Amino acid sequence: MILFPAIDIKNGQCVRLRQGSFQDVLVYSDIPVKIAKQWEAAGASFIHIVDLDGALVGHSVNDEAIKTIVSEVNIPIQVGGGIRTIKDIESKLALGIERVIIGTKAVKDPAFIKEAVATFGSRRIVIGIDAKDGMVAIEGWEKLSSYHAVNLALEMKKYGVKTIVYTDISKDGMLQGPNIAHTKEMVEETGLNIIASGGVSSLKDLEMLEEINVYGAIMGKALYEKKIDLKKAVHLFEKK
Repeated sequence: MILFPAIDIKNGQCVRLRQGSFQDVLVYSDIPVKIAKQWEAAGASFIHIVDLDGALVGHSVNDEAIKTIVSEVNIPIQVGGGIRTIKDIESKLALGIERVIIGTKAVKDPAFIKEAVATFGSRRIVIGIDAKDGMVAIEGWEKLSSYHAVNLALEMKKYGVKTIVYTDISKDGMLQGPNIAHTKEMVEETGLNIIASGGVSSLKDLEMLEEINVYGAIMGKALYEKKIDLKKAVHLFEKK
């Protein structure tokens, strides 16, 4: 299981939101690259970055901060937030990003994903499915769509998508454990590489996710609040 320490960027700062609310923001660092280096030093093999401003407005906002991180760490990075066009994907990959995460656009224009996978390959394109009570949320989690999360994942699979970041919004930033039942459903019903996101608060949570065969787990607040020691977690779940 791959562990993905998360860096959420808003106004150039490293922050965390509670349950996806832009009104409930906690700033952890003014210098995101410092955090990235910290995760790399602790043994992370991949970093997960979200451009929160980009997710809300629909275009990249924090490219400077992201570019700095890419240039100063030596591990692959995946980025989501505000990626809506082929040009957006090209410019992100040009920064040195390993793969991009597409969320809102997958719901609004599924055919775009088909084009993106055909153009860049399934290794580069990850779909972000953010759900509340099983239904997909879009536009920085501000709106609920009529899509059921599993159905959207299955549609993406038809277009050649291999990897999904599945976030349970109600759990995100709450340190109350991930939604194991919904995540397990995604793993079993789709057969895709599911990266679980939202609510991871302890090594026990990571154990439970490993038991349901997720491909990876994203950790945010648990690292910032020192509930999980990344070095220890990497040793337990990646270096077996």
